[in-house]
Amino acid sequence: MDDFNDKALSLKVQNHQFKKAGGKVSDLHREIGNVNVYQGQTADEIKQLSKELASLDFDGETVDELDLLLLELDLELISENNIPKLQRIEKIEFDHLLNDQMDWSDYVASINEYSKRNQINPNSPFEGLLTKSQEAALKNRIQKEFTFKAPNCDKYDYLIAGTSGLLCGLIDVFFVGAPGDSPLGNEVDKFANSATEKFAKYLGWDSDKAAEKGSNTTASAIGFLERKFKINYDQATTSSVGGAVDNLSLKNHHLKSFGHSPDIIGLFFSVLNQFTSKSTFISNGEITTVDTENFELQGSTFISKVFCGIANWFGHIMSDWTGSSGTVGQGGRGAGVPIPFYNLFLGINAGEFGDNKQSIATIATKVFEQGYDARHGLTMAIPVVLNELIIRLSWVIKARFFHQKDWSQCIPSDSNPELRRMLCVGQGALCLVDGVDATIRGGGEPVSTLLRMNLLAWTRFAHLSLKELNAWVMQGKIDHGKIDAYLDDEFEKQFNSNYARGR
Repeated sequence: MDDFNDKALSLKVQNHQFKKAGGKVSDLHREIGNVNVYQGQTADEIKQLSKELASLDFDGETVDELDLLLLELDLELISENNIPKLQRIEKIEFDHLLNDQMDWSDYVASINEYSKRNQINPNSPFEGLLTKSQEAALKNRIQKEFTFKAPNCDKYDYLIAGTSGLLCGLIDVFFVGAPGDSPLGNEVDKFANSATEKFAKYLGWDSDKAAEKGSNTTASAIGFLERKFKINYDQATTSSVGGAVDNLSLKNHHLKSFGHSPDIIGLFFSVLNQFTSKSTFISNGEITTVDTENFELQGSTFISKVFCGIANWFGHIMSDWTGSSGTVGQGGRGAGVPIPFYNLFLGINAGEFGDNKQSIATIATKVFEQGYDARHGLTMAIPVVLNELIIRLSWVIKARFFHQKDWSQCIPSDSNPELRRMLCVGQGALCLVDGVDATIRGGGEPVSTLLRMNLLAWTRFAHLSLKELNAWVMQGKIDHGKIDAYLDDEFEKQFNSNYARGR
């Protein structure tokens, strides 16, 4: 901030110098005009004297004396005593700064000295940089374009958002539902199996050979990836970790092992565990680290080892997100990997819900064990994304053809207050339908209720609600996000313009 103020003070000093230079230019023009008038008057007087001299009848000697007198008079009239003198403008040297012979601190010191000599207030470096009219225009633009505004939605906006949310809520109820009882979920499971097979085939797995043997192709692809991307943190039972993690099983070890999480947390712990030959688990509010057999990453340098660790993590996720090879080979769905950041619920060992007084960590574990994994997360995302697309498309059509706005003003950005409110209402309507259905079908039992709740829809609704609440609290205040976006756009235009000229 101090550096920013120094730059502003530099601009203010330069503005002060510019104004003084403008004043000196005006003084110079005025004095030049005065000199021109004075010279004209002098020329007239000389002409008159010359005429009078010519009419006189003097001998040569007297005429020479008069010529000398006339010359002295001419010189006196144009002597520098009759030419006004203007004071020099005080300047600040910055050529050395451009030539790297002066550092920034020296330049700041010079402008501070200048400001003291010329009574410029350094505590208000931005004051006086703009004229009153410029300040008024700038304030008006900021108020119109860069502040939080209350949405100006009409009844049609609310009708569109509410209808879209209700329709997508019905899609969630009848086509998403709970894991294992989901028409859309079955299609997503097929897509996941196909993606795993294509990934394995890309790395050298022979699908034709697996089909000839009569084995399950998906299970064969998973087995190929498991062998190719071996890791040291794949313990699956409580006994395999020496009892350090309670209730660790084949159904939940992907959830409780941090390295199996398909997010930034999982990536961090996966690489860390591979470097340190350890496994990190989270269960019942506790994080536990256990020693494993020595594990050596490929690569000759630290960077190459990190790269191999990341590749191992991703490859192992691809082998596990459709279940284990043994489970899938027997016709089962298998326990996939958790929804990103879902395993953080296992850190909340609090609360007593249901007849069995279960904690949040326990309920989250049981919900995952019944198929609430990343594949079901993709299924839950379908009505949420569809709801967003319908509302955004409807807003664009209404803005263009009903409000007659230019296409440039019809970009469905979240910064638009009307669109932001419509998205919040739409996702709220979806969550209302989802919550009522989950509560009725769950019968008050926490695990059954949460199995039917769309976690992604509720997360999106919470995010939109917080943005709407923030906009309401900040209404009329500066939206720094809009200013940053505007500046980024202007910088990009300037860069492209300079680049085009350079070419």
